[in-house]
Amino acid sequence: MSSDISAQEGELPLRADARRNRDQIISAAKAIFAAEGPDAPMEAIARRAAVGVGTLYRRFPDREALIRAVARDNFANALAHARAAAAEHTGWEALVRLLEGSEELQLSVHLAMLSPTAWKILKSDEVTQELRAALLSVLEDVVHAAQAEGSMRTDVGAGDVAATYSLLLRRTNSPSPANRLAADRALIIMLDGLRTSRSELPGHPLQVSEVHPT
Repeated sequence: MSSDISAQEGELPLRADARRNRDQIISAAKAIFAAEGPDAPMEAIARRAAVGVGTLYRRFPDREALIRAVARDNFANALAHARAAAAEHTGWEALVRLLEGSEELQLSVHLAMLSPTAWKILKSDEVTQELRAALLSVLEDVVHAAQAEGSMRTDVGAGDVAATYSLLLRRTNSPSPANRLAADRALIIMLDGLRTSRSELPGHPLQVSEVHPT
């Protein structure tokens, strides 16, 4: 996905070695942001990427540029995963695959919800917001398909799913084994609650336009 993201940024095509360095830096940043948050030292990211600090700053002149690149790459990969899930599976199975199988989506939610600095960067980045909107559109389609096939309760909307998933990740943001297990269990409970024949919910089904991460 990285070469696609470069094109979205309006960059010139990269040489093979420059592209390789860029991909290594983004991969390292994802791992460190997941473990330590987006305020982790840039030097630690350079070490994990096996590049010099100077190389990192030539590719990404500041932390904001790196966070933006990670978010774009995450959302682009999450969108590709969601589209594949929707194309290859039924509505309910697609929803399960979409929510269970995307580490990029999980990291994107963590960045947006757990770091005010990262959220400000993501909110102001047009490419990130376009990718997010496309991802939510796929989620809406999957939710409608699951409801049409009778496997998902009809008194919820895609906004309910997005908001509940975000709250789940907010409570299980640590990468520790215990929190990873808690997140896996909570997601199963969440999905079970979305199936048909459950208790009545108050209010009305939330739509994506009504959900605003904070």
